[in-house]
Amino acid sequence: MDPFLRAAIKEARLGQSEGGIPIGSVLVIDDKIVGRGHNRRVQNGSPILHAEMDCFENAGRLSAIDYARATLYSTLSPCDMCSGTALLYKIPRIIIGENKTFQGPEEYLRSRGVDLQVINDGECIQLMRKFISESPELWNEDIGI
Repeated sequence: MDPFLRAAIKEARLGQSEGGIPIGSVLVIDDKIVGRGHNRRVQNGSPILHAEMDCFENAGRLSAIDYARATLYSTLSPCDMCSGTALLYKIPRIIIGENKTFQGPEEYLRSRGVDLQVINDGECIQLMRKFISESPELWNEDIGI
C-alpha cells in the first residue's frame, strides 16, 4: 500500500480513538509529508475541522509554488468545503482512499484539472461503514444532512 495513504489511515484511526469521525488526510510535497490531520469536529466542537482542513491547518502557510507540487491524500472523498480549499490553493493531485460511503464533487474537481485517483481501499471502506452504522446521527451532521 502507498505509504502516504497508510499515513492518512493512521490519522483516521487516531481520530476514531479520540471519539471522532474516522477520516484522515496528509499533504505531501516532494515525497515528504508536510501536513497531517484528522476529522476533529467532535473533539474541538468545530463546524469546519474535517480531516483535510485539519491537515491544511497543520501544514501551515505554504507558497503557491509549494501547493503546485502537492498531493492531498484523504481516506474519504473530500466534501465541497475541502475540495474547494484544494481548488483555491491549486493542488494538482488528490488521492482518495474510498468513495463508496461518500462521494464529494469529484467530477467538478476533474473538470477543474485536478488529477483525482480513487483507490477504494478495503480498510478505508470498512472504517467508514462501521462508523456510519454505529453513529448515523453524527455522520449526517458531519456531511450536513
